[in-house]
Amino acid sequence: MRRIEIMGVEICDLTNSETVEESRKLLEKQDDTPDIIFTPNTEIVMMCQKDEILKSIINRGSLILPDGIGLVIGSKLRKMPLSERVTGFDTSLSLLNMAMKEGYKVFLLGGAPGVAEIAAKNIRMKYGDIVCGYQHGYFKGYHSGFLDNDEERSIIDRINGLKPDILFVGFGSPKQEKWINQHYKQLKVRLIIGNGGTIDVLSGQVKRAPHIFQRLGMEWFYRLIKEPKRIKRQILLPLFLVKILIGPDDIVKMVNN
Repeated sequence: MRRIEIMGVEICDLTNSETVEESRKLLEKQDDTPDIIFTPNTEIVMMCQKDEILKSIINRGSLILPDGIGLVIGSKLRKMPLSERVTGFDTSLSLLNMAMKEGYKVFLLGGAPGVAEIAAKNIRMKYGDIVCGYQHGYFKGYHSGFLDNDEERSIIDRINGLKPDILFVGFGSPKQEKWINQHYKQLKVRLIIGNGGTIDVLSGQVKRAPHIFQRLGMEWFYRLIKEPKRIKRQILLPLFLVKILIGPDDIVKMVNN
C-alpha cells in the first residue's frame, strides 16, 4: 500500500473500507509476532518532531492511520492527498464487529480503574461475548516509569493466558506507543491497536463529538468547547499547518518501499 511521509511520520493512504480489509488480512496471518496499528493525529506528528524514538516506533507500524483531519488537509496542500481521515475509534469499532462475526477475542487495556470493566460490559451487550479480559491502565509498568515491574509482568502473563486475538491499548500518546513497542514481542496476540481514549468512549465515560462535527472533521473543536484546558494541545493544529505551508519541498513526500 502507498505510504506518504508527513514531517517524517509515515501514514498509510487507505480509505476506511480498505483499512477494514487490511486489518482482516493482519488477523488472518499466522505470524508469531503481533502486527500493530498506530493512529497518529497532527498532535502526535508534532510530538515526533521532538521525539525521534516515538517517530521510529510509529513508522514501524503495520498500519499507520491518519487519525486527524489536519493530516489530510496537509497532504492535500502539498499535492499528495491522503484518501480520507481514518480514525482509531472507527477502526476499533470495525475490529469489534469483525470479532463478533469471525469469533475473535478482544482484551481491553487502559482507562482509569473501572472504566475498562464498564466498556467490556457495553461491548458484550452490543457485540456478544467477544471480550475475554480487561485491565485498567493505572498499574506500575513501562508506561508509568516502572521498568520490569512484577505487576506489569503479571498483567502480560494474564493477557497471554487468555489468548486474545486483538489487544486494545489506550494509555494516550506517547505512552501507549512506547509501551506497545517495549512489550509486543512478549504478547501472544495477533493484532495490537493503540487507540487512545477509545475505551473511555466505549464505557460511556467520554462522549464522542456529534456526527456533524465528525463529518466536518471538527471533533477537535467540539472537544475544545467541552474542555477549554485542551487549548495548549489544540494550538498544535494551526502550527502544524503553518509548518506544512512554509516547510521544505520534501516535508510531505512519497515513501519509497
